[in-house]
Amino acid sequence: MAEPMPNDGRAERAPSTARGRATLRRILAAAEREFGTRGYHAASVSGITRASGVAQGTFYIYFPGKEQIFAELVRHVGRQLRAAMSAGAADAPDRLAAERAGLRAFLAFLGEHPHLYRIVQEAQSVDETLYREYYLDIARGYAAGLQRAAEGGELRGGEGRVDYEVRAWALMGLGHFLGLRYGLWPGDGAAPDEAVIDAAMDFVAHGLAPPRHAAGPSAEEAR
Repeated sequence: MAEPMPNDGRAERAPSTARGRATLRRILAAAEREFGTRGYHAASVSGITRASGVAQGTFYIYFPGKEQIFAELVRHVGRQLRAAMSAGAADAPDRLAAERAGLRAFLAFLGEHPHLYRIVQEAQSVDETLYREYYLDIARGYAAGLQRAAEGGELRGGEGRVDYEVRAWALMGLGHFLGLRYGLWPGDGAAPDEAVIDAAMDFVAHGLAPPRHAAGPSAEEAR
């Protein structure tokens, strides 16, 4: 679950003053709660402005309406997630360590942003392109990072034909459902975070293949 932040050509809305930036942060934080708890169709601009403590007129300085702030919110939480995972893995000595650190950062991010899954899922019915964009932005950077690690000898496959995009999506799927089970549904006797990460990383590092000795001696050993 570690991937570099892609340069996707979009810049977050950035007011020129510290006060303006603080107001924008309040609006986006309120939108995250509003859309996350009520869903897109039940959410309202008035609910966002009440929660953020800004006037509706101020809101419209930043966004034309509900559709536009929702689109920005999906991109915003995506950027925040990628930044958190990149920061978490920044000091990792190798790619497998970066995967572990990235997964840990992802689970921690879910703890701070429990509405992430619902917001992104809402995008599928509101704007299919936006929904795909969220995952494609992650996958592009992830695949590139895996390829660099393999070519540097940190992962298997650096010398052969490997579809790094497939690997990226497979690892994203692993992180997605671990986040659902252990990030959002931590009750029901869930294992501690480190035990979950240990089990996940054992799978990432070794897959489902049996131990080498379980397959019997090699041809060389049988001579």
